[in-house]
Amino acid sequence: MPEVTIHIGGRGFDVSCQDGEEPFLQAAARLLDDEAQVLSDQIGRMPESRMLLMAGLMLADKAAAHEDRMKLAEAKLVELETELKRLRSQPQPEPERIEVAVVPPSVTDTLAEMAARAEALAAVIEERTA
Repeated sequence: MPEVTIHIGGRGFDVSCQDGEEPFLQAAARLLDDEAQVLSDQIGRMPESRMLLMAGLMLADKAAAHEDRMKLAEAKLVELETELKRLRSQPQPEPERIEVAVVPPSVTDTLAEMAARAEALAAVIEERTA
């Protein structure tokens, strides 16, 4: 079992850990040291046990806040998954029906008559200009 020296609040501690867990132990020690540093900056020098207790409590408070946020996020996720399942289980809506206006035959007949008159006028103009 490897022994690692960690530094918290300016003090060194020899701690044993499992093989391969050294980086995790060092990371945890850095978190605890950061909290101890905050205490040291605010309060000054204090007994080792009190410093570790207070730093541990500060970390526990942060962990509890993160846990509360995680529970809220998980509850929201469940809510959204339920809504998604509900939406997916609904039948598909009917396709939207779009009606296109039909041109009445009288308009078509009138347009054809106008086109015939225009062609007749064009023919007359061509005769006169030729």
